[in-house]
Amino acid sequence: MRTMAVIGTGLIGTSVALAAAAQGVSVYLSDRDRTAARTAAALGAGRAQEPPEPVDLAVLAVPPSQVAAVLIACQGRGLARAYTDVASVKAGPERAVLGRAPDPAAYVGGHPLAGRERSGPLAARAELFRGRPWALTPHPLTSRAALDRGLELAELCGAAPVVMRSREHDEVVALTSHVPHLLAAVMAARLRDGPAGVPLLAGQGLRDVTRIAAGDPRLWSDILRSNARAMAGVVQELRADLSRVAAALDVLAEADDGARDQGVRTLEELLARGVAGLARLPRPGAGPPEGRAALRVLVPDRPGELARLLGAVAAFGVAADDIAVEAAEESGLSVRIPVPTADAERIEAGLDAVGYAVQVRSPANWTALSKR
Repeated sequence: MRTMAVIGTGLIGTSVALAAAAQGVSVYLSDRDRTAARTAAALGAGRAQEPPEPVDLAVLAVPPSQVAAVLIACQGRGLARAYTDVASVKAGPERAVLGRAPDPAAYVGGHPLAGRERSGPLAARAELFRGRPWALTPHPLTSRAALDRGLELAELCGAAPVVMRSREHDEVVALTSHVPHLLAAVMAARLRDGPAGVPLLAGQGLRDVTRIAAGDPRLWSDILRSNARAMAGVVQELRADLSRVAAALDVLAEADDGARDQGVRTLEELLARGVAGLARLPRPGAGPPEGRAALRVLVPDRPGELARLLGAVAAFGVAADDIAVEAAEESGLSVRIPVPTADAERIEAGLDAVGYAVQVRSPANWTALSKR
């Protein structure tokens, strides 16, 4: 890919542009907010101008409800040979494209599953998508050329492409992204009228639960509206669970010891289901998905050694939360570090320079290595 146009220079659009520009792609930026486009350009994401000729790919970084209209306008002026978007809802935009776009075959839906609590071009990062899933949702008319461009974009950004149908995508993200955001907002809203001591006793657990509530309300209202059908079923199931919890708590607060047993069992059953559900998610460091590699180091069982290793990997942007530590078979600790495949050699060399023997391994072929 030599040329790209990015329509919409917020967090995601600018991050895509930065990643592409870093790989040598000529990127042209536009946004209805001219200042946002100029800011993205000043960050090195590309040029805030129209391309002189059709680009290889146009990326529509706009809310779900605007995808079809923007695509129609772009195809009308011959902006690109292929088109994709980054909206987090796929079925609705796909239906609109199939019904109204001049050339639906040139379009493939896309959704990088990455983001930050902040918005706007100043929050953008070229590495935002490294190692993250990037859903692509080709429809029946999508051309092979358009799908290939979508795959190329995901790989260009260091992401792991996942091809699926638009309806399946929306059902999955309703559970994994959209309803969790809604619940975070509902919980955070309770804080407005909470007791005066809330700021004094707000711990990390509360921050973890409410962190994503800081998203842009206008963007998120568009997302929730666009995926309302898939979300409704999840919310109804949550309502049933919360109704049972509320009834159990009422019993525990007022009933005698005999009646309380049932309330305790109800709570324990829900908590156990939560543990079982969490177990379905990949454990940090347990194994890299496609687009990820693993580094493994055997750390001697000496005070400060693990802290030194964690400090070394932190310098490469690897969070401690992503690292798994296990007892080694003989002595010491076995540390497994998942990293983007594109960065594996660089991080390996950096760790080698500070005294660690490290090797990149696939999940099926990890081999414990000793620190020198």
